[in-house]
Amino acid sequence: MTDDPVNLDARRSTESRMATDIRRHSLKDFEADQYALRRRQEELEAQLLAEPAANWQEAAVKAQYLIRRYSETSEAQDARRQKLIQRALGDLARLIETEAPNP
Repeated sequence: MTDDPVNLDARRSTESRMATDIRRHSLKDFEADQYALRRRQEELEAQLLAEPAANWQEAAVKAQYLIRRYSETSEAQDARRQKLIQRALGDLARLIETEAPNP
């Protein structure tokens, strides 16, 4: 038995090597996208934490963000909770839109 690693790519067909390369690149792209998403979320959360809401619309925007983050958890996957989440987000969006100042 040898300790030398076996190069599996050399033993694969051309199509199999191409499929493997696609999977490898897809995984790298996915990881890069996840990293970028985490960075954007951290930046947004830092902005939301920077100062308290000046009015109820700003507070509603912060609440929308938190509700959306909660909706991504396994605890929120229940159909009844998803319906509540969608209704709450819809209510907040409608209130923000109707109370927005006209330019």
